[in-house]
This record gives sequence, C-alpha cells and structure tokens, in this order.
Amino acid sequence: MSQAPAAGGDWQPSASLAALRQWAELLSRVRAFFARRALLEVTTPLLCTTTATDPQLVSFVVTEGEPLPRFLQTSPELAMKRLLAAGSGPIYQIAKAFRQHERGARHNPEFHLLEWYRPGFSLERLMDEVAELVAELTGRHHFERLSYRTLFARHLDLDPFVTPTEELEHTARRQIDLGPTVAGDRQFWLDLLLTHLIEPRLASIPALFIHDYPPEQAALARLRRDECGVWVAARFELYLDGIEIANGYDELTDADEQRRRFIADNQRRQQQGQPQLPVDERLLAALAAGLPATAGVALGLERLAMAATGQRRIDEVLAFTFERA
Repeated sequence: MSQAPAAGGDWQPSASLAALRQWAELLSRVRAFFARRALLEVTTPLLCTTTATDPQLVSFVVTEGEPLPRFLQTSPELAMKRLLAAGSGPIYQIAKAFRQHERGARHNPEFHLLEWYRPGFSLERLMDEVAELVAELTGRHHFERLSYRTLFARHLDLDPFVTPTEELEHTARRQIDLGPTVAGDRQFWLDLLLTHLIEPRLASIPALFIHDYPPEQAALARLRRDECGVWVAARFELYLDGIEIANGYDELTDADEQRRRFIADNQRRQQQGQPQLPVDERLLAALAAGLPATAGVALGLERLAMAATGQRRIDEVLAFTFERA
C-alpha cells in the first residue's frame, strides 16, 4: 500500500491484510513455543512512575491529571524482574514498548517486545533457546557466535577493550564523515564504529550472536571474566542479516551495583543535557529481597516478523504506523 497517502486518505492500514494474518500466526506460534516449555505468560503496566535511565533511550512522559509524571515503558524489564524476585519462575511477555525519536525503516516509536526470563539458565543456554525460537519462526538453522572483541579485531584490527579512546575516535573520523563538532566518550565511539563500520558487513551472515561486550555497555547485565581474564559484560545481541533483533543479559542481581549504575546513567544524562530520571526504588528493593540467578532477553517482534516474511520496512508488518495512529 502507498506510504504517502493524500491528505485524509491515510485511514487504511500500513501493512497488507495478508501481512496482518502472518503477524497473527507469528504471535500464535510464539505463545505455543513457550507453552511447550511451561513459561508463564504475564502482563505488566505500561504507565509507571519510573522508566529506563539509559541515556540512549527517550521515554514518552505522561503528566496530565497525575501528581507524579508517568512514563510509557521502553521495556517491561523492570517490572518483570520484580515478578521474578517474588518467585514467579520462568516468565515471558508480549508487550507494547514506546521510545521517542525512533522512526525509520526498522523503527516505529510504538512496537512489540517479546521478553522472557529463565532462572537458572546460563547465557549460553539462553542463546540456544533464542536460536530455537528464531529457527522455528524463520527457517534459519545456522547461528554463528562471535565475541565483541573478535568482531572488532576481524573488521577494524582494533581491540575494543584496550585501544585508547583517541585511536577509536581517529579510526571513526578517518572512515565516517562526521564533521569537526561531533564529540563523545569511549562508549560513543565504540557504538559508532559498530553501527557504521561493522554492522553493514554483517548483512551476509543470516544469523549471528555477538557476546561479551565492554563493561561500559553492561546496562543491566552482570560482569564476568572472559577467556583472556578480562572483565566483560555478560550479554549478547542477535543479528539477522545484519539487523539487530534481540538483546540478552545474564541479569544483574546486586542491588547496590544496580543503584550505582542508575546514578551513573543519570550523571551521563546530565552531561548530555538530558533530564535526570527517578531511580526505580521498587526494583532495587526486589533485588535486595533476592532475584534468582537469571538469564533474560528482549526480542523485537516486528523485526522478527520482517525476517520471517522477507519485508524490508517495519511499515509492512504494522497495522498502523506512528503517522497513521
């Protein structure tokens, strides 16, 4: 269907009716996958008094009629961890998620996340399960696994853990037209090198897990030592045809460390001119009460649907895009 309808003519869905039937079938198969594995399907609030502090995410804020701001959730992660701490056991959710300023061929500000948590699973065992789900839904059966360090060494001849920040910046400026005013910290330059120089080279790989990220990119994952004895973030990302589709963690269970990370996020937000956000005290209380050792993953369902049906734009799997809502 046309993506640029005349004024007043944008009442029709963005995706074809055939694509919407495929979407419904995908949801049915996802639920059947987890039913066979005895995971409990849960729902958590979309409107909360706290939200993700990650400086790379911008939440929608809803304030009218409320004594405190409420945020549309960027992910159900924080609430689901409270359920885990309460003894839920393995759980999953098909949740709406909302992120401002994310619009493009692969992004819509309102989208679906499939998120699930496996108490007692290792990160490697969770990668196996993610691969089983994706294979069942897309027909892909070969999944490569590469560490973050191996990826940078192979494509840029750099070690992302020891290369000086100045050299990372020099490599980026030499190969990417940035302009002299662009500035950033170490994490900024690593992200830029990955997204602009490495990710385009992954398009020829049908399915790839990248694991063991730098500690600065741990987010809500715990740290561990890799085979070289270096501290790394125990997390992975799954790419299909060069498109990031899932993000998994060996979940952080230390309340004190989680508080330090929330504070560090807010300090970084302040440095970047972003508003600071309230710390999720309920999550911290849940961690202090005892979150079991758990591996968890969030997977973008629209992107999975794109991979399963061969679509190139997210509009082609959405009933109504942000502009038509």
